[in-house]
Amino acid sequence: MDELKLADSFDRERSRLRSVAYRIVGSLSDADDAVQEAWIRLQRADAKEIDNLANWLTTVVARICLNILRDRPSHEHEPLGALTPEPIVSSEAGSNPEHEALLADAVGIALQVVLGALSPAERLAFVLHDMFDVQFDQIAALIDRSPEAARQLASRARRRVRGAAPPPDPDLARQRAVVDAYFAAARNGDLEALVAVLDPDIVVRSHGRTGIFELRGAQKVARAAMSARKFAPFVRPALINGTAGVVAFDGDTPFAILAFTVVNDRAVTIDVFNDRELVPQLLRSPAS
Repeated sequence: MDELKLADSFDRERSRLRSVAYRIVGSLSDADDAVQEAWIRLQRADAKEIDNLANWLTTVVARICLNILRDRPSHEHEPLGALTPEPIVSSEAGSNPEHEALLADAVGIALQVVLGALSPAERLAFVLHDMFDVQFDQIAALIDRSPEAARQLASRARRRVRGAAPPPDPDLARQRAVVDAYFAAARNGDLEALVAVLDPDIVVRSHGRTGIFELRGAQKVARAAMSARKFAPFVRPALINGTAGVVAFDGDTPFAILAFTVVNDRAVTIDVFNDRELVPQLLRSPAS
């Protein structure tokens, strides 16, 4: 296969590989690095020895991502590395085909948070098997475990995901209605209305450079929202990882991204990214 044909074949796989990588590492920049490194390795390989290019590339990208996860503590000083998972912000018009491909099968922020709490091997096994139908014998070779051990890792991860990251309502309009009601109640100073759109066990996570801080319970979350009600009029609707959310502005400057997970017409999680230096970078990134 000449280099032009090889490049064409790789480009046909690029979107899927980027989706695999983002789900494993939770960072667009790291995902893009993994895909680019896979291309470099493909150029160095003997294409005649590759029976199934898609499987070969998936394996290579997964191995690179596994190394990224294992090496991640050494990258905490990098600016956008301070926000992992890295939210993907887009308009509700859905006009970005690259986003739509990347976020197919919904990979909301709540799910990415749970994936981030897994061990690298658990995360790899769950993502590859449950999201991309990779067989356990192939996963086992990546993590130096037996196929049965890989199966157990994926099963353990699956239980944690089901318990902590329920799938959001599929109807985006219903999601948006809850988000709009939340901010309307905050603007009006209506504590009772705020509590009404929150799950009793809601979790709010604030993502910053020093880690993730949590606030739990509808009453506590509603009171915290009331204390920040001055910003409620200055939010613009957006899709955050494919689900309803907002970007908050201070004048013309975006300073916070809020991602909601809505289940049964109530918010069950709100993930807040409010680093005033990093949020504008996220919105300016080529993937936004």
